[in-house]
Amino acid sequence: MNLENVIAVRKNKTVYRDGDRTIKVFDANYSKADVLNEALNQARIEETGLNIPKVLEVTMVEGKWAIVSEYISGKTLSQLMEENKEKKDEYLELLVNIQLEVQSKTCPLLNKLKDKMNRKISESKLDATTRYDLHTRLEGMPKHNKVCHGDFNPSNIIIREDGTPFILDWSHATQGNASADAARTYLLFWLQGDVEAATKYLDLFCKKSDTAKQYVQKWMPIVAASQSVKGNEDEKELLLTWANVVDYE
Repeated sequence: MNLENVIAVRKNKTVYRDGDRTIKVFDANYSKADVLNEALNQARIEETGLNIPKVLEVTMVEGKWAIVSEYISGKTLSQLMEENKEKKDEYLELLVNIQLEVQSKTCPLLNKLKDKMNRKISESKLDATTRYDLHTRLEGMPKHNKVCHGDFNPSNIIIREDGTPFILDWSHATQGNASADAARTYLLFWLQGDVEAATKYLDLFCKKSDTAKQYVQKWMPIVAASQSVKGNEDEKELLLTWANVVDYE
């Protein structure tokens, strides 16, 4: 196993390329359960027929857990947006089309989005009154069972040279309400400082899915509270502000 070619460094993990395989090596203190859950999510999503890298093995590398998957050659949608700024609107439309394809699938064995959100709200730094409001709001949201990626953004989409899109990073995948996943993608654009793209994305998603914008906005405080638990320190203040705006819409 060759670990010389680093292709990505993320919090708590490093991704290497070894020929036609990628090796995602987690830090020594990373939860074994989380590694196995990520591999299981990926294996389950494979069965939906979506274009994703196939899991090849879960192993140990120098005492650290690692997931070995297919290597997908191409450029991320975020790279293409940066390199071809005049095509950004076109790429945003592609992003929404891919997301709608993901959400057209069901995967009954995935964890439930509402369960995960409830847990994250409880873990947040928000005061008890706000947490209660968010738990209540979440409980009142319709229950769906669509595949939700959980971190759907242009850097997690690889476009092969033949134009085929592949979707990466299924560690946060759940089944639940598609509008919650859209709210998260909107917030991710916001956190990157690209408010214009966030607005265009939301308009496109709502138009193509025939979803009321107010409905997606109802999810935003819930999603912000959830995101604040895993977000970095720079993001937390903004996210907690969003989460506090319980009547955002």
